[in-house]
Amino acid sequence: MTSRTMPPPPMQPYLQLPDETGALVLLTGILGASTNWLTLHYLYSFLKPPPSAAATTAAAHRDKKNDDDDDDDDDDEEASVLLVSFLRDFTFWKHSAARLGLDIVSLARRGKFGYVEGLSTSLFSSAAPAPTPAAAAAAAGARALPDRSGRRIVEQVGWQQQQQQQQQQQQQQQGWKKTLTSSNIAHLRKVLHGAVDGLLRARSSSSSSTSSSTGAGSGKVVLVIDQFDLLLAAAGEQDGVSEQTVHELLLDLREKVHTTILTLAADEPLVVAQTTALEKEHATFVRSLAHEAKMVLSLRVLDTGAAKEVSGVMRITGGGGDDSGMPIEDKEYLYYIGGHGGVCVLERG
Repeated sequence: MTSRTMPPPPMQPYLQLPDETGALVLLTGILGASTNWLTLHYLYSFLKPPPSAAATTAAAHRDKKNDDDDDDDDDDEEASVLLVSFLRDFTFWKHSAARLGLDIVSLARRGKFGYVEGLSTSLFSSAAPAPTPAAAAAAAGARALPDRSGRRIVEQVGWQQQQQQQQQQQQQQQGWKKTLTSSNIAHLRKVLHGAVDGLLRARSSSSSSTSSSTGAGSGKVVLVIDQFDLLLAAAGEQDGVSEQTVHELLLDLREKVHTTILTLAADEPLVVAQTTALEKEHATFVRSLAHEAKMVLSLRVLDTGAAKEVSGVMRITGGGGDDSGMPIEDKEYLYYIGGHGGVCVLERG
């Protein structure tokens, strides 16, 4: 990773894995100030490749007296990440992570990364009608039809059904990558819990083989959910989706992982206006999570408008769920996202 794309020095303390289990970090953005770059830097912080042997040896001699800090770094290297994305597809995350030096497909094959695709064409579509007997037979593989001479011929499965079967086979082969096919809360709960459990099993088996030879720990799993609040806008009561049910699902998932990183929209119409039922539910969801979070990182555009070398403002505050005894100091930074993907962060004076 080059110096142009590595996390800016002012950001590095905030990108570390929290010590306490069950911590929640909340990232909020608005139109014109997306949390994409911030989420990617969190992914890099947790999944960054180990340093070279030479760098490791030099660091060991240089930091010999800081054994505790070295142990914390080892824990960070052992972290695994489950990314659940409701607004951006896998191709976006794959290519964006590659620009930071992360090969998430390779990491997934090693049991360090999992992905759940929430941006699918069928996720928020209406329920399909029950298939007819003929359609059910066709889905099974073939359907017998008589021709004019009275002989029977076999109609093979259409190319669309073949493609679906191939996609299902690929998903079975890539157990680390799953797709949400319904906005029903029961389906969401089943898939998300299954993805977390699968990554935990992968990490457990990987760490078992590692610890037998090196004595290493079992590692930690980090859950990153991008735009979880989209469910409130795109689904409804017919799917069992509400602020309460989504919040309960999140609480259940947080109990299984070490840390949860959550990105939400915090535009003024969604949080302040509250003139519709959706706006009220969204505001309740965001505020309740802010009270539970250890830390809140909020992105917004400049109050004075656009600037040539300033993309936006990042405000960092401690959340209501910080029980560490070391309160986070409120700070504001100006950030600039370059065309090459690098980010420059400066403390606001």
